[in-house]
Amino acid sequence: MLYAISFPKICITTVSYPKIKTPCLPQGHLASTRLRVSASLPEPNGAKIEYTPWLIVGLGNPGNKYHGTRHNVGFEMIDRISQAEGILMNTIQSKALIGIGSIGEIPVLLAKPQTYVNFSGESVEPLAVYYQVPLRHILLVYDEMSLPNGVLRLQPKGGHGHHNGVKSVMEHLDGRREFPRFCIGIGNPPGTMDMKAFLLQKFSVVEREQVDAALEQGVEAMRTLVLEGFSSRITRFNLGQKYKYNKV
Repeated sequence: MLYAISFPKICITTVSYPKIKTPCLPQGHLASTRLRVSASLPEPNGAKIEYTPWLIVGLGNPGNKYHGTRHNVGFEMIDRISQAEGILMNTIQSKALIGIGSIGEIPVLLAKPQTYVNFSGESVEPLAVYYQVPLRHILLVYDEMSLPNGVLRLQPKGGHGHHNGVKSVMEHLDGRREFPRFCIGIGNPPGTMDMKAFLLQKFSVVEREQVDAALEQGVEAMRTLVLEGFSSRITRFNLGQKYKYNKV
C-alpha cells in the first residue's frame, strides 16, 4: 500500500540534472508527493543553509536471508537514520523501499534499493531524477573492505573501488562520480576466504559490537553532513575515525 506523504513548505527553484534522462514510470508506482528543491537562504548570522533535498541510499540485499550480513550495513545505516529522525520507510518507488522526511529543516529521502546490491543504480537514477536531487546530494552508504571493521569515512566523491553496487550507480549516472559516499568499514576476508562468502557472512560478536557503535556515530555524522555539508567538522570526524583503533 502506498501512503500519502506531506512535507514542510519550502521555496522552489529549478535544478538541471545533466546527462540523465527522466524515466517513464508507471502510474500508481510513485509516492503521491514530491520533494521540492529550494535555494540557499541567508541566516541571521550571515551563514547560508541550503535547503536542496538529499537522497540517502543504503546499499544491500533484500530479504531476511541477508539481514545482518557485512554486505548489508548500508541498509542498517538507513534503518538507524530512519529511527533517529522518525522517518517511516513505508513506500515502494523505483524498485526501492523509501521514506521521506527531514533532518532539521532539510528534506531528505531515505532509500533501500530492493534490486540486490549489484543493480542498485536501477533505483538511484530514477529517484534522483524524479525528486530533482543534484549529484552533490546523492549520498551512497555502503560496506568498504579497505577500512577496518567499524571505521567510517565520508567522502564528497570518488571511484567505485570495485564495489559492484557503487559501480552500478555510476553506470546509471552516465559514469559520473561527483556524488558523496559514506563508507562503513568491514575489513578484509581472513586468509584465503572467498570474498563473496565473506560479504554474505554475519559479523562475529566483537565485530557486531564495533559496527553497532559505528552506526550510532554515523547517525550524528549524517546529521552534520546534511546540515553543514563537507565542513571542518566532517574533516575532524574522518580523522578521528582513521585512528579510532590506532591511537597516536
